[in-house]
Amino acid sequence: MTGQVVGVDLGGTKVIAAGLREQTLGESVLVPTETASARTLIEQLVSVVERVRADDLSAVGIGIPSVVDFETGRAVSSVNVPLADVPIRATLGERLRVPVFVDNDATVAALAEAHDEELRLIARNLVMITVGTGIGGGIVLGGRIYRGATGAAGELGHTIVGMDLSGAVPAPVRFAHPGSLEFVAAGHALDALATEVADIHPESELGRLRASGKPVLGADAVRAAQDGDPDAARIVEVWGERVGVGIANAINTFDPEEVVIGGGAARAGDLLLTPAKRVARSYTLPGVGRRTTIRLARHGVRSGVLGAALLAVHELEEVR
Repeated sequence: MTGQVVGVDLGGTKVIAAGLREQTLGESVLVPTETASARTLIEQLVSVVERVRADDLSAVGIGIPSVVDFETGRAVSSVNVPLADVPIRATLGERLRVPVFVDNDATVAALAEAHDEELRLIARNLVMITVGTGIGGGIVLGGRIYRGATGAAGELGHTIVGMDLSGAVPAPVRFAHPGSLEFVAAGHALDALATEVADIHPESELGRLRASGKPVLGADAVRAAQDGDPDAARIVEVWGERVGVGIANAINTFDPEEVVIGGGAARAGDLLLTPAKRVARSYTLPGVGRRTTIRLARHGVRSGVLGAALLAVHELEEVR
């Protein structure tokens, strides 16, 4: 790699940027996301890059929570940030005077997870499932990002993991569809489980929280489970089992070297990972996935910004 590259992780609530030189990711800059308009957000992206760039900046990589047409650098669809159909790559390239590469945020996080702490590529075939407010994913095949025909490859949250097909196929109603992985295992699903337990077991830690008038959220269930509350531990286990069904689908489809769980769910640690692995193994075809490691994300909250920087590195190498 020649010179510095900058990675930018754009989320619905925050923007993180950091410079990468050789195998070292520098200190991050974090600011709340400007969502008033596309113009203000573009200005903010320029500003955060300028704050971390060096004189020998070679390129910028950006991960955004959108379906991206990689060749043009436009967001095909964008829900949480005002960038739909904005020529992000061209606009930022002109402003920053270096090549800019734009991709889906979960996709670049998957690229980061295919590398170890020394940034060596150690998993050439990897699937990442990010579990947070929604469920996304990224796919690395042959050491390269797999984007699909429209840039939407890896939208694993919208795979169907449960549906009543005893009669006619139910008409689709919305995203996330009932029966999809996102519908049953994203953060809002854990919130619902936590509230249900609080109502059924008022003597539990979650029940006492609800009695105090505070909302009961999934994060409360994880904390209570980590503190040893058995009712909270059981719903986190159910949550992990649901994620495990999604992992089984990923293994049956791609037979990867690794399946990685990222996003906020990774904070639950083994409380989530253990049931997820158990269920995934039980729903995987016999003999398939025997070489697949199922683990939590190793790069944590920096996987997005690191993956965006690695995107820039890989694309520069491709050009050369």
